[in-house]
Amino acid sequence: MLSTGALRAHLLAARLAGPVATSREVSLRSYRLFAARDPRVTLGLDPGRGWEERDLLRLMADRCGVSDDPAHVSGPDVIDPERTLAGLDAFAERLSHAAVRRAPVLFGTGHPHRLLGFYAALADAMSAAGCSVLTPAQGRCIDITTRFGVRTCSLDYVRGVAMVREPGVWSHGGDTGAHTHSPLPVRVVLEAAAEARGRLPELVVGDHGWVCGAGQLGIEAIGLADTDDPALFVGEAEGRVAVVVPLDDAVPSAYYQPLTRYVLNRAFLSR
Repeated sequence: MLSTGALRAHLLAARLAGPVATSREVSLRSYRLFAARDPRVTLGLDPGRGWEERDLLRLMADRCGVSDDPAHVSGPDVIDPERTLAGLDAFAERLSHAAVRRAPVLFGTGHPHRLLGFYAALADAMSAAGCSVLTPAQGRCIDITTRFGVRTCSLDYVRGVAMVREPGVWSHGGDTGAHTHSPLPVRVVLEAAAEARGRLPELVVGDHGWVCGAGQLGIEAIGLADTDDPALFVGEAEGRVAVVVPLDDAVPSAYYQPLTRYVLNRAFLSR
């Protein structure tokens, strides 16, 4: 089993925590946009209270370990590795509880190039534990607003993990999905499951709009989030999101493998 000390060292060496690639400027811009209720950063969450920039900065300092000094406006942002470790423990505990009761689970990512392997390994383990890993709405088209305009993307599943693909980009079974923050994919998936009178997920695992969109609808949701993703942490603070793990969500995919082993061991899902 990977020790906590070894994982802490890996988090810092891989820049998953400590000084991360996400800049302070990018994080502060996200906080300003969230305070203005910009849908690009609320990710499907409808906050229950007004969140000003200073409130978000205090929240992110508490949940991630970023500086709470509003005068600190440049340079790399920082994530406290102890908060990442605590988040991973809580994340694993939720997976374990779902596995014990053999709950239906949905996995989805807006970072397929980076995080597909992490989620796919968890999906494999949950399936082996007797959980139904749900895959509704395979191939369904979804109109998503991007910085390039509205794109009609298609929903796909790879090893049980949902993602969207842009027009003209197709590689069934590969990780060529699109980077998206949109909550529309999870809404389409849940709607399709309900229409088919199939099983709805009791747990949604993922990032970005997958977590916020599910949590907003009252479904237990857990996920990963960077310092420029305040919506997930607001959702956690307001009780809509069960667990958020603070870490850099865009490092090379191989760097997440030790986290996979740690979570599976903590959740008693290792084979």
